[in-house]
Amino acid sequence: MKGFSKGLMVALLGIFLVGLSSWGFLVHRTLHQIAIYQLPSEMAGFFHQHMAQLIYDAPRADTRRNTDSTEAPKHFIDLEPYKASPAHNLPLDFKQAVEQYSLDTLTKYGYVPYQIIAIKDKLTQAFKLANKDSILFYAADLGHYISDANVPLHTTLNYDGQLTNQQGLHSLWESMIPELEIQDYQLNSGHKVRYLRNPIKDVFRAIKRAHALVPDMLAKEVETTKMFTDSTKYRYQMRNGKQSRSYTTAFAKAYAEKLKPTINQQLLHSADLIADFWYTAWVDAGKPNLTAITSWSAEKQAQYAIEMDAYRANALIQRNLLEAKKK
Repeated sequence: MKGFSKGLMVALLGIFLVGLSSWGFLVHRTLHQIAIYQLPSEMAGFFHQHMAQLIYDAPRADTRRNTDSTEAPKHFIDLEPYKASPAHNLPLDFKQAVEQYSLDTLTKYGYVPYQIIAIKDKLTQAFKLANKDSILFYAADLGHYISDANVPLHTTLNYDGQLTNQQGLHSLWESMIPELEIQDYQLNSGHKVRYLRNPIKDVFRAIKRAHALVPDMLAKEVETTKMFTDSTKYRYQMRNGKQSRSYTTAFAKAYAEKLKPTINQQLLHSADLIADFWYTAWVDAGKPNLTAITSWSAEKQAQYAIEMDAYRANALIQRNLLEAKKK
């Protein structure tokens, strides 16, 4: 989510917070769960034992915006103000970026890539200290910011389609459509977790890939709109004495059909990068043995095996094993 002035403007349109949360609570929680299944055996026990907490805390960084005035710019980066090829030209170090552009500029246009590295460093330290609570805290936040960096509208000044008369595109793309379509998504990528030798470069690559999707997102919304009237594209209702507007399910599904498979692909890119960052922080900490802070009973290991089988078969939802969708 962007700064409070932008958030306030969106709130005045009567859209719920959950609809504006980056990726939506459902997807953030899903990403943290499927990232766990990519971890090596040395980490899997600890993370699976605490999976419920990680999933619950996955959206925490969004809710923190309500009380922390410094939180908003940690979730996005507007690339257009930085001119050509911004994802390659921006400094890789936050201090250098501040020196080059000023802290005010970075705060205005967001600094999610640098926030990811800052939290990754804290997670590395938590691993070194074998501090269970800190590991879980920073792992959840790290996963959240990485997920945000993979959302196209978190990389542009036109963050809600407001500059092209497409207001509401933000929550439509990252919340409404996944909530409608996730049962048909591929939730396993076959990704093999890897060590990131230069993590900030991987972050900027992800941001560049996400940003490249923006023009097509906007164009396909225009194409889809031509198939609808105002009354079939939107639903209107009164909320707290004010009229609010949201997309109809029919429009969301039609738009999703034109976008396929990009939302699903970005979801998987997010989960893969979360797993890579968790693994990299652990390796950078010296690959500490986590057994002392892990209580992984035979029963829990058996449950993990069941979930892994479902994950590999892309059947987590069908077998009622996706925590965020459990009935």
